Amino acid sequence: MSPAKYVQGKGLLEDASHIQAMGKKPLLLCDDIVWNIVGAKLKATLEAADLEVLRVPFNGEASEEEISRVSKIGRQEEVDVVLALGGGKAIDAGKGISDVLGIPIVVIPTIASTDAPTSALSVIYSPEGSFEKYLFYQKNPDLVLVDTRVIAQAPSHLLASGIGDALATWVELRAVTEAYGTTMAGGVPSLAALAIAKKCEETLFEYGLQAMAANEVKVVTPAFDAVVEANTLLSGLGFESGGLAAAHAIHNGFTALEGPVHEKSHGEKVAYGTLTQLFLENRPKEEIDRYIAFYQALNLPTTLAELNLEDADEETLLKIGRQATIEGETIHQMAFEVTAQDIADALRAADAYVRSLEE
Repeated sequence: MSPAKYVQGKGLLEDASHIQAMGKKPLLLCDDIVWNIVGAKLKATLEAADLEVLRVPFNGEASEEEISRVSKIGRQEEVDVVLALGGGKAIDAGKGISDVLGIPIVVIPTIASTDAPTSALSVIYSPEGSFEKYLFYQKNPDLVLVDTRVIAQAPSHLLASGIGDALATWVELRAVTEAYGTTMAGGVPSLAALAIAKKCEETLFEYGLQAMAANEVKVVTPAFDAVVEANTLLSGLGFESGGLAAAHAIHNGFTALEGPVHEKSHGEKVAYGTLTQLFLENRPKEEIDRYIAFYQALNLPTTLAELNLEDADEETLLKIGRQATIEGETIHQMAFEVTAQDIADALRAADAYVRSLEE
């Protein structure tokens, strides 16, 4: 499964032609921050090309309530294409709105911190921000438009977060393959998905630090371009046609908690989930050390303290484990049974091991 078209390059949002081909009356979904950075300018570009743009502010949460609210507006205004502009939650909400209205969607990420843009699913949260479920759609986005000049203006820690999310792709797909498990697309992992996921991992380790340096000074280089593609397209195709396992389930486990852990981004929490999965699988020390060193170079969390969970007691860790092992969670794609206690133990073991390296 893949989007119908993926276009990446500098200055794409200064040209209306790609969106013009999709519809005449777009609903532009973005929050106020994104609106001020790039949304107003995009609306002006599209209106100069004779498109009738309806901007609807996004309230910040990819919830069923938000999808319903915006869909009602879109139906009343008879829009014919959804433009989802922003980060992962705006994109996931946009996909839901497109599905409800039965019209095309153009996904326009403004950061490379998630692989949400390419997939035919949304991660749905409660209005308060707790993970609820995955929504699956009949088709992937009609167009994914990635303007690297816009993405280069975003803070570099968001690119690092995207690398943290994308590094889970190979680790999780490998686990699903070993378990003869099921992919997010509903089948078994294809050779193409395996190749894409492996290329994703290779690209991130090879170009990640150079891309971060380019992002620090807000320029687009070949390394930056490669990492944006890995974070967005390679990771997206890899996880959807390859599958998710423990890393993302553990991320979802964190949503059972309240407090400062939620100051951390999706990718930061997935990174610790990936490290925890490597411990659950008892992977070789050399592989674990390679991931830890790379995470630390990117300032991604490798200890519970760095996740703002330094005071987490056993019951807190079990709470994460219980949420991560609910029925239907992707952790059940692992080759062996994983219990809430197993997760609590692996969370603590990963933390202890990293701290032992620093002593």
